[in-house]
Amino acid sequence: MTAPADGNSPIEVLLVEDDPGDVLMTREAFEEHKLRNRLNVVSDGAEALAYLRREGEYADAQMPDLILLDLNLPRRDGREVLKEIKKDEQLCRIPVVVLTTSQADEDILRSYQLHANAYVTKPVDFERFITVVRQIDEFFVSVVKLPPRG
Repeated sequence: MTAPADGNSPIEVLLVEDDPGDVLMTREAFEEHKLRNRLNVVSDGAEALAYLRREGEYADAQMPDLILLDLNLPRRDGREVLKEIKKDEQLCRIPVVVLTTSQADEDILRSYQLHANAYVTKPVDFERFITVVRQIDEFFVSVVKLPPRG
C-alpha cells in the first residue's frame, strides 16, 4: 500500500464525465489551482469500472484517491457505478463526490443512500464551476485525511 495524501502530497483524481466541456473546465480548475494533483478522465460508467478494476487498457492505472462522478453517463450511469464502487471491498474506501447537473431530490437522496461522500451540483457559470472544483480539490487535499491506496 502506498501512503495516503498528507496535505502536501499530490493525489490521484478520477473524473468520470462524458461532457467534453465539463472535462475541459475541470482540467482548467486543477491546472490553475494545483498542478501536482493528477486528473485522470474516463467518459462513461463502464470505462470507469474497468479503470477502477484495472482491466484491459487500464491494467496499470493508478488507483485514485478521489472520484468525481457524473450521474448521467452512457453505457452505465453514475448511480450504477457508485453502487458497484461502494459494494466492492477494495474500492469502497475511495471517496466519491457526485458532481452533476441534477438538482433532483431523488438523485440527491439516492446518491447518499448509495454512500456518496458528497453531492455537488455543477454550476452553469464557468467561474463558479472553477471555484466549486477548486473547493472540492482543496477540501480533499488539505482538510480530509484520505485512506491509503489499495
